[in-house]
Amino acid sequence: MRATTLARAALAVYAVALSTATHWPRLVIEGPVPNTDKLLHFAAFGVLTVLIALSGLVGRPFTRRASLLAALAAAVYAAVDELTQGIPVLGRTTSWLDYLADLGGIAIATALLQFAPAVRDRVVEMAGDGAGHPGADRSEADEEGRMAAGVRTVSGLTLVSRVAGLARDLITVRIFGDTVIGSAFAMAFAVPNLFRRLFGEGALSAAFLPDYARLLDDDRPRAHAFATLTLVLLTVVTGLLTIGIELGLWWTLSSVPADAERSLSLRLVMAMLPFMPLISIAAVLGGMLQCHDRFGPWAAAPILLNLTVIAAAVPFFAIPGADPVVWAYVISGAVVLSGAVQVAWSLPALRGVASWRFDLRAAGAPTARMARRLGPVLLGMGTLQLNSVIDTLIAMYPNLVGPTLPAWLPGGLGGVEYPLDGASNAVLFYSQRLYQFPLGVFGIAVATVAFPALSRAARDPSRFAATLRRALRLSLFIGIPASVGLVLVRDPLVRVLYSGGGGFSEDGLRAAAGVVAGYGSAVWMFGAVHVLTRACYAHGLDRAPVVAAGLMVATNLTLNLVLIWPLGEAGLAWSTAIASCGQGALLWWWLARRLRSEGATVRIIDAQSRRSVGRTFARTAVMAAAIAPVLAYASRFDVWLQHAMALGLAVAIGAGVYGSAALAGRAEELRWLIRRKLQGGGG
Repeated sequence: MRATTLARAALAVYAVALSTATHWPRLVIEGPVPNTDKLLHFAAFGVLTVLIALSGLVGRPFTRRASLLAALAAAVYAAVDELTQGIPVLGRTTSWLDYLADLGGIAIATALLQFAPAVRDRVVEMAGDGAGHPGADRSEADEEGRMAAGVRTVSGLTLVSRVAGLARDLITVRIFGDTVIGSAFAMAFAVPNLFRRLFGEGALSAAFLPDYARLLDDDRPRAHAFATLTLVLLTVVTGLLTIGIELGLWWTLSSVPADAERSLSLRLVMAMLPFMPLISIAAVLGGMLQCHDRFGPWAAAPILLNLTVIAAAVPFFAIPGADPVVWAYVISGAVVLSGAVQVAWSLPALRGVASWRFDLRAAGAPTARMARRLGPVLLGMGTLQLNSVIDTLIAMYPNLVGPTLPAWLPGGLGGVEYPLDGASNAVLFYSQRLYQFPLGVFGIAVATVAFPALSRAARDPSRFAATLRRALRLSLFIGIPASVGLVLVRDPLVRVLYSGGGGFSEDGLRAAAGVVAGYGSAVWMFGAVHVLTRACYAHGLDRAPVVAAGLMVATNLTLNLVLIWPLGEAGLAWSTAIASCGQGALLWWWLARRLRSEGATVRIIDAQSRRSVGRTFARTAVMAAAIAPVLAYASRFDVWLQHAMALGLAVAIGAGVYGSAALAGRAEELRWLIRRKLQGGGG
């Protein structure tokens, strides 16, 4: 699917959502700072301008003519939008101050679009001529180009998705806050997403995609039959699993003593669980698209989830006395609906590259291989998800069991007050979203794009090692500064996003900052583990991830039970970070040993890679030194706007310093990412 087609679809959805929000009867938006409504107008119409320009409806994207026409179209849309708000039945009034805010956002977006081509060309010029590193052959350069193009596509669309997800969280956190309701909603949302990651994006994809990618090269009809049977089995298994879990939860609610907090948590899980089979099917469809080098449609699919939830949540603020519990069920229904929408979105994107062919004879052998691999892969790739479930259950203990430890525990522990409370899971959930932002935008994007490439290269140890090395270098190039930056800006970040307007309490903000520091410290390793785990499965090294996963789960659980006492919710984050570092080290060691035994001529971490990672650490240290004074001064602030200004300044300085250092040093990873097409010679 072409990028302009995706942009047009996004524009259509966005325009409808924007018009609905601006015309909603008697909707008044109040935020933690004055003129929040004007700021939203400024941002919303800036985004509209960019989408119009990217859609191709006003000319070729990234041309100056297209950006000017996009500005004109957005300004006309804004005028019509504002004038029609004066219709009496809506209970709203036309505000020319709002229209001026719209024009301000349009002007800034237009300026950015005007300078985008020049900036891109200058970056390419400064970064180098686009040739591959000395000695690179044509096939390796092609792989570099395909991987970089895929990462750009996935990262760009994932960035849009994460921004929409952040907007979703900003809305829901102001509905639920750091309360028992917020913890219950977070648990309900986490359960179907666990199965999505296991059956869809995680284990099933890892067991399915290597064979599917190879069959596409060797026997396409058989590949189509294999994909068809996989989806049929997935539908049956996840459907039966959903029914079984729903019945089990119903029996639990009917059998155990009544408890309001526990009942709310379990009922919300029941309401949201049908999302699981739908999103698992959509995720496998997305994996198929990736094998056909169509990374855009599936990377854009989560945007639909976020927009659906936002559309369901916004009316809460327009209804006086709206009950957050009722809206928890409303938003749960919207989540389920979004699963069906994502399936409907992904199917047409496969038209022309995949066909549905039910042939048990052709699909039997690869399906049997996939089934044999699925168990070990579930254990290996589900580790981070399993650790997340363990973290959630430990955080939800006060809600599901009670505020004290069981009386039967020995050693004087019986009846001791639990170190976490009913709001802990809400704090954990919304804090996790912040470290998942850079991880999803880049770390998982690299792993997603690298997996098909690693599967194709599995028969050639040297090519496989070179592909893995490039993926790791790309992951660390962004992961290392992202980790350091997230730890440094944790306090203003959580205060800007989650304070005011019914958000977190002061205690919740302090706890959230500690959780962000714990998870943020290992963003670089979370991304590397995603790449290394997929590399193991692409190469048929199934046992290593299972052993590493088992050790990680045991380590994480032990550290959780120890660290929550001195650190509270932050102990859960630091436990996961420490365990992930151990898992990454084990996976790298096993892969390196396997490749050496097969005679690979290119090491995973060669001298060039070591120098590159060393330069990344040096650039990150310079970045940290540049933003530290800003954050030290900002620590004395107590006003939301001051924290927002400090956060924006720190991010701008950090990105500018790191990016400039990468340009000045002609970082090869930067050249991979920005190169638009392969050039002659080695590149």
